[in-house]
Amino acid sequence: MIIKNGNVFTDDGKFHDMDIEIQNSIITAIGEKLPAAGHEIINAQDNYVIPGLVDIHTHGAMGFDFSDGTEEAIEEIARFQLKNGVTSFLGTTMTLSEEQLMHICKTARTFVEAMHPEQAVLRGIHLEGPFICFDKRGAQNAKYIASPDISVLERLNDASADSVRLIVVAPEEEGGLEFIQAAAQICTVSLAHSTSGYETANKAFVNGANHVTHLFNGMNPFTHREPGIIGSAFDAGAFVELISDGVHIHPSVVRAVFKLFGDDRVCLISDSMRASGLADGKYDLGGQMVTVVGKSATIDNGSLAGSVSNLKDCMRCAVDFGVPLPSAIKAATINPAKSVGIDKEIGSLTVGKRADILIIDKELNPDTIIFGGIKI
Repeated sequence: MIIKNGNVFTDDGKFHDMDIEIQNSIITAIGEKLPAAGHEIINAQDNYVIPGLVDIHTHGAMGFDFSDGTEEAIEEIARFQLKNGVTSFLGTTMTLSEEQLMHICKTARTFVEAMHPEQAVLRGIHLEGPFICFDKRGAQNAKYIASPDISVLERLNDASADSVRLIVVAPEEEGGLEFIQAAAQICTVSLAHSTSGYETANKAFVNGANHVTHLFNGMNPFTHREPGIIGSAFDAGAFVELISDGVHIHPSVVRAVFKLFGDDRVCLISDSMRASGLADGKYDLGGQMVTVVGKSATIDNGSLAGSVSNLKDCMRCAVDFGVPLPSAIKAATINPAKSVGIDKEIGSLTVGKRADILIIDKELNPDTIIFGGIKI
């Protein structure tokens, strides 16, 4: 297969008029006017050619939640993701009991890195809890909040066949810093759902954290005298997640985050819940009832409860808000892949990487999805 005549987004973060050759699910050449004899030709004339999107923080969609702990849920979420241009994702849990989390991890392990037709690849597990702060729990279930415990993470990781890629922790909780130091040897450690101040966050980053979950949400505000986790993440050069759905973050702040952190450190995420892709109504999230009206999903106390968006639309929103297209693409592809250590195979259009490719029009709508070298 050869993709010809497209505006190809390459490793230098720019678009170039180049062709892409694909053989046996792998990108084998990128260059100008590649010979096409004997190949299936896909004409990407006037369109952008970008990597498949990578969503490292998504709970669910189409009435299913990763925390349901069922094969059907994983399959339906993966189908939804791929239809929306997401070729790789992390299944994200809620704050639940260890027993429930164990079941989820055991169910998910056979799907991790497996290639199923018309399903985005589950690249691992994102544990959003239970090691969080009660006061910043948001839509997390307070019943299952627990103190950081490395033995719990080790058991969950074992149950998942070493598939935990990301874990959230509130560093100010008792044992938090010691937990981070040990957990960083297993997976990426992220700060969130936390009342941590700047100094404690600094210690967390020194001890191995390198990520912040849904920036601004579930943490103290960034102010001129109390910069908190956000200021500390800036100083530490951490990766930061951003829900650019037009609800969680004001457009001005979206623009500011890209300026402040740079487009190599921002990771766009959907934080989607089971209502994503469905109509307004009431839905369950981690045992709590969520009301969805338009783009907003809230629990009874008014707290936002994830999003009903998808990563493709969040990328488009970021561009609509004034973020340059190359920056938004990096934030939805290579940055999240790097942040959780899955960038060797995916996240960019690079010779030798898996051929997960989107051809999108000027309005950023997917025209063609190529998944593992196959046009779907």
